[in-house]
Amino acid sequence: MPLTHIALPPEIIVMERSWLSANNLLFLGRDATALVDSGYCSNAAQTVALVQSSLGGRPLDLLLNTHLHSDHCGGNAALQARWPAVQTWIPPGQWDQVQDWDPVALSYAPTGQDCPRFRAEARLMPGSEVQLGDRAWQVHAAPGHDNHAVLLFEPRARLLISGDALWENGFGVVFPELDGEDAFAEVGATLDLIARLQPLTVIPGHGGVFADVPEAIARARRRLAGFEADPVRHARYAAKVLLKYKLLEWQQAPLTQVHAWLAATPYYARLHQRYFADRMAGQWTEELVQELIATGAARREGETLHNA
Repeated sequence: MPLTHIALPPEIIVMERSWLSANNLLFLGRDATALVDSGYCSNAAQTVALVQSSLGGRPLDLLLNTHLHSDHCGGNAALQARWPAVQTWIPPGQWDQVQDWDPVALSYAPTGQDCPRFRAEARLMPGSEVQLGDRAWQVHAAPGHDNHAVLLFEPRARLLISGDALWENGFGVVFPELDGEDAFAEVGATLDLIARLQPLTVIPGHGGVFADVPEAIARARRRLAGFEADPVRHARYAAKVLLKYKLLEWQQAPLTQVHAWLAATPYYARLHQRYFADRMAGQWTEELVQELIATGAARREGETLHNA
């Protein structure tokens, strides 16, 4: 679990996680502590242990989520159980779904992922500021990967917490596009926003902290252009990402279990019907498995699929 080699303000601790869990960003302010994003639920015990160790006996006062995909908020419930007084702030777009706890609208059931129910006390409103550590961070809407997502920007040091809107080598799957929304334009608009903010350093939701922001934006724009030119390519990429993500959770599974999970996961049926209806579902599933193996993302041993 390496920490960034790029110098950051001393009150910020970046816990770089695997791709199963988003990075956890801990702020140790003079008066309050805060954590941005909490990882996936299967790593929740580890998340709590890491945060507790870094807090040095202090309580966790504030918990924020850049968006509500399961890899960014799956540890919320465990953190709330450990620190019952923690205040949890979420982007406003899915406030009602969290209050009523709708795992379908929150995407957990359709993607075949898990997220224990958590509470939320406040909305992380775009256009506002939030105190993290000893600095005021601007909240900006960041639609595209998730149309309810936000970015956090500290203008004095020009630090950006980008979630899945920008990584050093790309950005997250554009899920609204898979649901029939025209969301590629939203990705481009969010990249435009980041370019206007001119951050010197980006702390992404996945991968290491990076400083060559113009080049990262250029790479993201090239990737976006490729997806816009060939939406089926994006759909295939998304299907493989979802399967790889589940394999990260399982680490290994019989191929019968893999096929059964794919058949029972609504998002796969949706992708198949929308983009790949020219082939039988079982054939398409086998193609996805073989492509993961061919790229080194998985390996097959007999009738078992392993994460690689």
